Amino acid sequence: MLTELRISNFGVIEQLAVRFGSGFIVFTGETGAGKSLLIDAVTLLVGGRASTDQIRAQSDEADLEAAFVLPSDHPILHLLRTKEFARPGETDIVIRRVISRTGRNRTYLNGNLCPVHLLEELGGALVDVHGQHEQQSLLSSGAQLEALDAFGRLHALRQDYQAAYRSWQERVAERETLTAHIAQRREREDLLRFQFQEISDAAVEAGEDARLEQERPRLMHSQQLGDLSDQLHELLYAGDQGVLSLLASARKLLAKMVSIDRTAVEWTRVVEDAIVPLRDLADQIRHYRDQVEANPARLMEIEQRLDRLHRLSKKYGGSLDAMLVLQDSLRVQLAQLDTAETRLQDLASAVEDAARRVAELAGRLSRKRIEAAKKLTTQVTKELNALRMERTRFAVEVLPLPGEASYGQMGHDAVEFVFSANPGEPLKPLAKVASGGELSRVMLALKTILAESDRVPVLIFDEVDAGVGGAVAEVMGTRLRDLSRHHQVLCVTHLPQVGSQAHAHYLVEKQVRQQRTMTQVRLLTEREREEEVARMLAGVTVTDRARAAAAEMIGGAKERRARPD
Repeated sequence: MLTELRISNFGVIEQLAVRFGSGFIVFTGETGAGKSLLIDAVTLLVGGRASTDQIRAQSDEADLEAAFVLPSDHPILHLLRTKEFARPGETDIVIRRVISRTGRNRTYLNGNLCPVHLLEELGGALVDVHGQHEQQSLLSSGAQLEALDAFGRLHALRQDYQAAYRSWQERVAERETLTAHIAQRREREDLLRFQFQEISDAAVEAGEDARLEQERPRLMHSQQLGDLSDQLHELLYAGDQGVLSLLASARKLLAKMVSIDRTAVEWTRVVEDAIVPLRDLADQIRHYRDQVEANPARLMEIEQRLDRLHRLSKKYGGSLDAMLVLQDSLRVQLAQLDTAETRLQDLASAVEDAARRVAELAGRLSRKRIEAAKKLTTQVTKELNALRMERTRFAVEVLPLPGEASYGQMGHDAVEFVFSANPGEPLKPLAKVASGGELSRVMLALKTILAESDRVPVLIFDEVDAGVGGAVAEVMGTRLRDLSRHHQVLCVTHLPQVGSQAHAHYLVEKQVRQQRTMTQVRLLTEREREEEVARMLAGVTVTDRARAAAAEMIGGAKERRARPD
């Protein structure tokens, strides 16, 4: 609720500080006393449009401040904590707005500078103003849908729908992303498959080019290598003059020396150690010679193979190793493409299942809304009749979403409150056809019905009673008082039938000090209140009869409030 309002240099208000309690609060006073300035100030504090014309003459700035206290579970507090304008456990909100002639306006929320758009975001959920200067949340289609769902107690079903809708949208988005990915891959698929096939057909082996490069010179110089190996083998092993024959002779000579002088035994070991590897070498040379032969066909094959490998490696990475890495990558990409196709089929099935779930829940939600709309239409019509608006018509319409959108976050419905003020006139959107007085009374009827489900804590009615009187005025006062069970209700009124119903009564009056007009607001005592209600009844001349009637009206209202429901 609104607990305190401070105003400086705003219109004809120089300095003003008012504290409020809960319940039904009325403001009365002569016409032009400045009652609507209080409403204007609150409207500005919840995001209304500011103008330098609102600054008091001969002042540079207007300074407005309001304090609110909210239930600990109110969604506004969650929003403020998310935006770091409130700490956990805090339930107070202090809003301050400074309007400057220089245009350097400032807005504060709980002592911190904040953008005006944040106040606008808070405003509709914090204060509902009805009258000539309204910020009326129930005039937007979204708020009307919210009100209908609250009236029909459809939030649980709507949450189920929203969960299904989010799941559906997520799967649709995933399918679109995968489809785009596959399309991009498809554009390259032929190239990928050609590259993979070309490398695969080559049957490349790691290190193959090095082995072929080693084999090629043997084939190119086979004759020379054969001659050299023959000569080498003959040098080592052929005839008495071969190296091995000479070493055998040396070993015999050394054996004789060792028989005489044992110190020569080490020389024998050296010769024997040389004979074994040289004999092995001679055998390897003979084997090598047997293998070396001219093979032009094999040479041509190697040349062609190396040429192919060089061309492929140049095309695919610069080396056989790089080409083999690319081959593995291409294999993976092509496999992924096949896997993506399977995943896309699975997603298509999942999207269909999710869409069916969305359609099912949206249908249930629509049917429940249509049922609730009929009941709400009936109850609002009944309230309007009690407010002597029997010739008007009101209805809640549930229509398909406009445009191509079949489903949205709230289902596939658009909700519109429609109204006709005169017989024979068609029903049209409420905001477009209702006059200020009619609109305020429709809002009062709606608020009365939605009181338990509507979480806007502060309702303000600015001359909601304009143009009515008698029994209608008494009904309006009763409705406003009843609303205060669920909200704090502030009302500017000229009707004693409304003023007498209030829990607290404030008088707004002008005073002239030092040749300047200023507005003051004060809470009336019980005696002062009877006098003010009597003035509202009698006009200029207040009689004892008017005072007695006023006391009776106020006493009767207290008795009705004291009775159990």
